[in-house]
Amino acid sequence: MESSKARWIGLSVIALACVLYSMDLTVLNLAIPAISADLQPSSAQLLWIVDIYGFMVAGALITMGTLGDRIGRRRLLMIGAAAFGVASVLAAFSNSAEMLIVTRALHGLAGATIAPSTLSLIRNMFDDPAERMKAIGIWISSFSIGAVMGPLVGGVLLEYFWWGSVFLINVPVMILLLILAPRLLPEYKDESAGRMDLPSAALSLSAVLLLIYALKDTAEQGVNTMGALSFVGGLALGVWFVRRQAALKDPLIDLNLFKAPGFKAVLGTYLLSCLTMFGVYVYIAQYLQLVLGLTPLVAGAWTVPWALAFVVGTNITPWLAKQLGQAKLVVFGLLGTAIGFAGLALLSIKADMGLLVFATVVLALGLSPMFTLGTELIISSAPPEKAGAASALAETGAEFGGAVGIAVFGSIGVAIYRDRMESLLNPAWPSEIQRAAQDTLGGALASAVQLPAIEQISLLQAARHAFMEGMQLTSIAGAVLMLLASVLAYKSVKHLRTSH
Repeated sequence: MESSKARWIGLSVIALACVLYSMDLTVLNLAIPAISADLQPSSAQLLWIVDIYGFMVAGALITMGTLGDRIGRRRLLMIGAAAFGVASVLAAFSNSAEMLIVTRALHGLAGATIAPSTLSLIRNMFDDPAERMKAIGIWISSFSIGAVMGPLVGGVLLEYFWWGSVFLINVPVMILLLILAPRLLPEYKDESAGRMDLPSAALSLSAVLLLIYALKDTAEQGVNTMGALSFVGGLALGVWFVRRQAALKDPLIDLNLFKAPGFKAVLGTYLLSCLTMFGVYVYIAQYLQLVLGLTPLVAGAWTVPWALAFVVGTNITPWLAKQLGQAKLVVFGLLGTAIGFAGLALLSIKADMGLLVFATVVLALGLSPMFTLGTELIISSAPPEKAGAASALAETGAEFGGAVGIAVFGSIGVAIYRDRMESLLNPAWPSEIQRAAQDTLGGALASAVQLPAIEQISLLQAARHAFMEGMQLTSIAGAVLMLLASVLAYKSVKHLRTSH
């Protein structure tokens, strides 16, 4: 694995794993109607089927990243790939909602091995900073490609096969990865690492799971007792985890990482960028399907330009960084992202696909430098033997940012929607229709069929206008946050101006 050619071939294996990991985050959504008809889960079970994968990924990232440092990054990737394949078969042939929830949880634990092990392998395979930046661009691109392929591949499979096929597609890819990885990927591990501290692993998993659950529950239900208790409990366990790391000889996370120049600032900017992107992006899917009435497959097709822009942006970032310097590129990119969010704020209930594509492409191109350069700085701040832990921090930051963004932006949108709908609903309509319509846009669409044709139109128009007000305000908030992020980014990367 010494030659440059061998390194880049090995990177293709890493990218393959990341494409599949990303696909699995999105492919399930299309299969939900078929799963509901076959397994007949309760509403609570259906939420767990959708959410448990992401919960387990987020909760296990830090543990898996540190485990890779100890047992070897390639070994961890292969264990995860094998477990992912087995969990896929079990999920495909699940005969109850409970079984599917358990297998999706196993999926998440296996998926948590992929991001930190692949990114830390890149840290060790590419010593040259310029090459490493290009490799990280490809690594990020693979996630974008997987996100696009998920709905498209899922739509084709569901057209001809049963819902379990969306899981079985994982199996041949994971078998291929298990065959190629020993031949094309080197092994790296920290030879001086001590034993894994199991209480720290339990604290990390529990803290992240409780916090992510609290944020998601708040986004869906509003502020409530269960969400608040989960948040407080997760925060307390998180503080306990940090204090334990400071006292351990061989901690799960080396807190000295946060003393590296620019590390905290760039991690914060990275988290803020993820927060804003996920917080606003959740509206785009609803806009395409619930406001414009597109099918999931067609709606997925309209997100292809967004994903392709990420692929282009992350791969031209190394060249642009040489031309402009890292600080200017990141700042200009985030300013461009603010323009993209402003474009989303101009959308209305009338379809303007040109504006949508323009806004999302500009947004993706603007965020690409931050994600590429930010990831490179985060993993480069750690010594090679600690690359797994640093990679896990970056990925956990992304998961937290996404969860916070969805919770905060989602709560704002829901509050605006319900406030507007309260004044727009016809008091003569049945109370159950009013409650459903005021709850969510989806509820309004479902309940409208019970009304006469003219009143259906009235309700749907009111609901879509109320939804768009929430989307427009959160898009403006996204633009403002990106302006703030550009200031933070300038402070975090300005010391790197002369590094490349």
